[in-house]
Amino acid sequence: MNEKRNKFSRRQFVSSSAVGLAGIVIIPSLACNRSKSTKKNPNLVRLGFIGLGRQAMYLTDGFIRIPDVEVLAGCDVYGVKRTRFANKVNAFYTETGKTIKAEVYEKYGDLLSRDDIDAVVISVPDHAHAFIAIAALKAGKDVYLEKPLTFTIFEGQQLKKTVRETGRILGVGSQQRSDAYFRHAVNLVQTGALGTVSRVNAFVGPPPKPYDLIAEPVPDDLNWDLWLGPLPCNIHYNRELAPPISLDPPADEEYWAGWRWYRETGGGFTTDWGAHMFDIAQWGLGMDGSGPVEISPVGDGSEFISWKYASGVIMTSEPFNETRTRGVKFWGEKGWIEVSREHFAASDPSFNPLPISAATDSGPYETKIPHQLNFIDAVRKRIDPVASVEAGHSSCTVCTLGNIAVELGRTIRWDPATETFIEDIDGAATARLHYNYRKPWKLI
Repeated sequence: MNEKRNKFSRRQFVSSSAVGLAGIVIIPSLACNRSKSTKKNPNLVRLGFIGLGRQAMYLTDGFIRIPDVEVLAGCDVYGVKRTRFANKVNAFYTETGKTIKAEVYEKYGDLLSRDDIDAVVISVPDHAHAFIAIAALKAGKDVYLEKPLTFTIFEGQQLKKTVRETGRILGVGSQQRSDAYFRHAVNLVQTGALGTVSRVNAFVGPPPKPYDLIAEPVPDDLNWDLWLGPLPCNIHYNRELAPPISLDPPADEEYWAGWRWYRETGGGFTTDWGAHMFDIAQWGLGMDGSGPVEISPVGDGSEFISWKYASGVIMTSEPFNETRTRGVKFWGEKGWIEVSREHFAASDPSFNPLPISAATDSGPYETKIPHQLNFIDAVRKRIDPVASVEAGHSSCTVCTLGNIAVELGRTIRWDPATETFIEDIDGAATARLHYNYRKPWKLI
């Protein structure tokens, strides 16, 4: 095996449309009636945004520029973010000569009650993903849902079920599935270029830590009770969970909201970045809709979580280089490839992609719109997008299983077909499939 690393820059890489990998699933015809209101343009897709933080601003920049897409409304529990969103969207439409005016709401139910909205973009904290997405689906809306799909495995099971029962379209915000680097890497694995794959390094970072932030006064225009939703009310506010912004002078979030790093409110790097990198590993290994059978935690001489598949393949959260790049490395009998958002390397030059011009490849990763275009196309054609609910659920389950193993401090066994734990004698793992929502919050 030639261990020389052959690298290509992102600007030399193939376009995201060059490799077609996702199977197309036709959604039942009952889904074709997208809205009660009449539209003169059948291709028009009218969007509402639920959750208006940093990620939503990036997504807005992409969706609003897609032809025949209109952004009509936004919702957030933080007043200043509602105002920022309305200012941004309305300024865009004024500049482009359109008479559209976006309305904003504090409660997501008010947005979902509008029959002139076809689909919603949900980018709220992870703990609110499932119940808002299920409510949207039942309200007849298609859904673009940020990753990781859900906060618990049980929530994912219920969300997947609701998508298929309602016949709506759900796309997961796993942008890497529309990225040329990752699509090429997955294609190599799936077409057997590497031969039999024996192991995968998918480095993402550490699991969540206990919530240790100090209590701070809640901003006057932040509805903290609604922000918590079903979470226990004893979780106190700290600005790290909902970063402050300013309208005058204009100042956006200086950092990503920190709820993701704490066990009580998120899943750490295991779910935040795992929903990207473990997702690619699952996709490459053909494990969409399935998953590992044994998960071992940090400890017993290892500082990395490991997942074992029925095929014998072992995936670890171990870095594949000294710079600890967040990415994925597939090891096969005929060679290896490693891929990240800014990096592609291989043991053999024949594994490298064909270089082409990538003039549109600029700006923050979240603003690139091929993934968003894929979702809009799926809504119009009534087909599954490249990141379907089944793919999102299985990848999210991998992440959550890793955190459960870490929390229990022992190896756990999992049946991916029934989505149940095996030999869970004390029931401790099973108990972590979900948690009790505080009243009056309900999932379904």
